Amino acid sequence: MRKRLLPAFLFLCVQGFAQVGGSAIYEFMDLSNSARATSLGGTVISIQDHDLNLSVINPALLDSSQNNQLAVNYTKYLPDVNVNYGFVSYARHFSNIGTFNGNIQYVDYGQFRGADPTGADLGNFSAADYSFNLGYGRPLGKADSNRQISVGANAKFIYSQLYTYTSSGAAVDLGLNYYCARRNFSASLLIRNMGRELKEYTTGNQEPLPFEILAGVSFKPKHAPFRLSITGTHLQMWDLTYVDPANPPQTTDPLTGAAIQQNGFKIFGDKLMRHLVFGGELLLTKNFNIRIGYNYERREEMIVDSRRGLVGTSFGFGFRIYKFHLSYGHAVYSIAGGSNTFSITTSLSDFYTRQ
Repeated sequence: MRKRLLPAFLFLCVQGFAQVGGSAIYEFMDLSNSARATSLGGTVISIQDHDLNLSVINPALLDSSQNNQLAVNYTKYLPDVNVNYGFVSYARHFSNIGTFNGNIQYVDYGQFRGADPTGADLGNFSAADYSFNLGYGRPLGKADSNRQISVGANAKFIYSQLYTYTSSGAAVDLGLNYYCARRNFSASLLIRNMGRELKEYTTGNQEPLPFEILAGVSFKPKHAPFRLSITGTHLQMWDLTYVDPANPPQTTDPLTGAAIQQNGFKIFGDKLMRHLVFGGELLLTKNFNIRIGYNYERREEMIVDSRRGLVGTSFGFGFRIYKFHLSYGHAVYSIAGGSNTFSITTSLSDFYTRQ
């Protein structure tokens, strides 16, 4: 029993979704690592503006402009929860071949105090998850100044260490992007985490990976100082609603005993909205922008009716100083607080003079 309870407890510490969360292992790979993605609702796969942080999510966004770029991201999770995570990424372009991206994603769950069934102290132990990834992306056909279709893939090796239990796995992401420069329009399709567990925490207990299909669009109206993005998540599963067994919905009138009629349109709308993540960017200058996002599923899963607050919303900003792009993103998970993510991106080529 303890072998199953420990991984379950640790995963619940970092997951915000009750329905899709907890149904697979290695769900840390679904965490929003970059500050920009965090501030835009947690998931964005379609913005094509040469940001290496977004290319880590969707490898089809990799291109030659990201050559020699380095990105570092760090997230501090909820207040009073000793969990932090992030990734380090580097991209390199090779002519006539494509653009490669190597990155390491991690989650550090901190220190825990161990005890046996009698309560005897077993000392401290740590827990962490890692994903070692290699991404590749390139355009299809000849380069076009107006329209371009690009493809990409990520290969992932995952390692998890929870107390004395370890697990490893392998997965692949496949991405597709269409970009129209004249209309400032971009659309993407992403299939994530196709793979399997190679070594189980406990022998004979193989668990599924957090497979997901996503689609998204981003659009910047001509001459307008803003960009809008909509991302559809978990498209492989229609119904993401969750019923709390401790608080089931009321189906009959407590006074008359008659069945309560359900609003079909409202139910359909609720199920549809749980798939959608909305993000907007106010592009004030080339070097400064403000971001805001809304994640309906996160709000519905984490909200407390007595204090609804801003659960499900997110915000942040990005700016450039000297040779560095700095970003900050904050996501509100519950009335207890939210996560804070910091990103630094730079091109190493800017630090030396070409001969």
